[in-house]
Amino acid sequence: MRRGLRMMDRSHNHRWLRLGLACLGGLVVLAGCGPKNYKQDADKRVYDIIDRKWTPELGAKANYKISDVEPSPYDVRADRDIPVSGVLTLQEAVAIATAHNREYQLQKEHLYTTALDQRLVRHGYEWQLFGGGSAIYSNDGKDETVSVEANVGFNRLLSTGALVSTRVGTRWLDALLGFRESGLSSVLGAAVTVPLLRGSDPKVVLEPLTQAERDTLYQIRTFNRFRKTFVVSVITQYYEVLELHEVVRNTEDYRNSLEKLCRQVERLIGAGRLPAEELDRVRQEILRARDTYILAKNEYDRFLDQYKITLGVPPTSEFTLDDGVFDALQTRGLPRPDFALDEAVEAALCRRLDVVNSADLVLDAQRAVYVAADGLRPGLALAGNADVGTNGDKTIAGGPVLDLPLDRVREQDVYRRALILLNQRRREYELAADTVRLEVREAHRKLMEAAERYAVLSEGLTLARERIHKTSMLLEYVRVSSRRVLDAEQHLHNARNEAADALVDYAVATLDFYRDTDVLQVRPDGMWEIGPSATPVAKTAPNADRSITPK
Repeated sequence: MRRGLRMMDRSHNHRWLRLGLACLGGLVVLAGCGPKNYKQDADKRVYDIIDRKWTPELGAKANYKISDVEPSPYDVRADRDIPVSGVLTLQEAVAIATAHNREYQLQKEHLYTTALDQRLVRHGYEWQLFGGGSAIYSNDGKDETVSVEANVGFNRLLSTGALVSTRVGTRWLDALLGFRESGLSSVLGAAVTVPLLRGSDPKVVLEPLTQAERDTLYQIRTFNRFRKTFVVSVITQYYEVLELHEVVRNTEDYRNSLEKLCRQVERLIGAGRLPAEELDRVRQEILRARDTYILAKNEYDRFLDQYKITLGVPPTSEFTLDDGVFDALQTRGLPRPDFALDEAVEAALCRRLDVVNSADLVLDAQRAVYVAADGLRPGLALAGNADVGTNGDKTIAGGPVLDLPLDRVREQDVYRRALILLNQRRREYELAADTVRLEVREAHRKLMEAAERYAVLSEGLTLARERIHKTSMLLEYVRVSSRRVLDAEQHLHNARNEAADALVDYAVATLDFYRDTDVLQVRPDGMWEIGPSATPVAKTAPNADRSITPK
């Protein structure tokens, strides 16, 4: 009879265990009903944040999504494959660099992770659900017990600083089965804490979220500023490689001209019109020209390989750049800015996104002082909790909680540091503004210098061409020696290289000037244009209220 009762008890306990496991399994199933793809959910939330912060004046909303996310309709989609023609145009180079440059990808990831941080901070002010449970079967040789426990509830921090927490108690299966004497102390509990003094100001409570939102905006500005410097650097390197290729072509033309001169001198020597030593001098210059060509070709190949790294393609990729771009610069050039230096400086201060960020950091520091000052106040809060037991008993407790400011050394330290940081941020803004003024003045100076230098060297190239034509004609009539022609050829070669260098300097100086004044805008295809988009800097920000004191 006793054995039968023990078997019945075991069977009953096993039923409890199975029921408990089934309940826990139900909780697991419910928990699994959340997002099926956590990556896609995170991506959607992050880019929702970025899209809301990204205003049109910041630039084209394109080419800003990380590589493992579905691109937007306006994103550049460029393969790393080189065109069949083997010639990479400027537009194709910028598109490939935009799609595959490693630094560009890193900047997109910085933007993503900053918005991801904001999402996490925001979650601190949302409903935060928690839950779990366990089913334990124990047997000490005499008795068998089954304990099924769970803990389910939520927490919520309100903008007033109030913290609300609820929970469903433990060992709830016993309550469901009617075994209230099993020791379950609470089925439902709730707790509320409401600050009345320190920590009650919504500005203070929401400061982490405010700062996180500002950080996302700053990173969007930083990313757009990077895009402008990036496209200028890609185009600048393209021009520099083209210049080196032009030097190679000039050196090859120079060598061919010397070989043509050599044949002319041989003919004149054969006719007895020139002495034989004239030919040795020409042949020596041909050897020097060949050596110069070898060095120029190696320099061009080295810079082209380095440019492949900028584009994000393997160095083994074989292609050349479009010489038509260089020819177009020679015939058309770049539009020259038509506004004065003072206007350029003012435009940069109003448009430059890095200056806007620096100004807003002053406002952040002012808020930090406000938050630190709140920490010096006394603490007073109303706290209460309620519990409902398995037998229907209710327990309610509550009352005020006072924290007098008797020891505020730590808070005092935080407040003083906040004041110092505010002064630092003001100086940093002043430095940023002065740096922009310096950069624009230097860019304007280089632009004017490059324009004048190109005009002078272009005229020198014209004279060098006229000189070689005249000396070649005089040599035909043996009115001059071959040395005069060799000097003229050397001067023409140098003049062509100097003119090419001046042209590229002029083109790069123009781009740098547009970049530093921030009138350069990046199009969705990665190329640039001059646009009116601007974000006016809050010039009053650094001079905002400085009279923040502890309350």
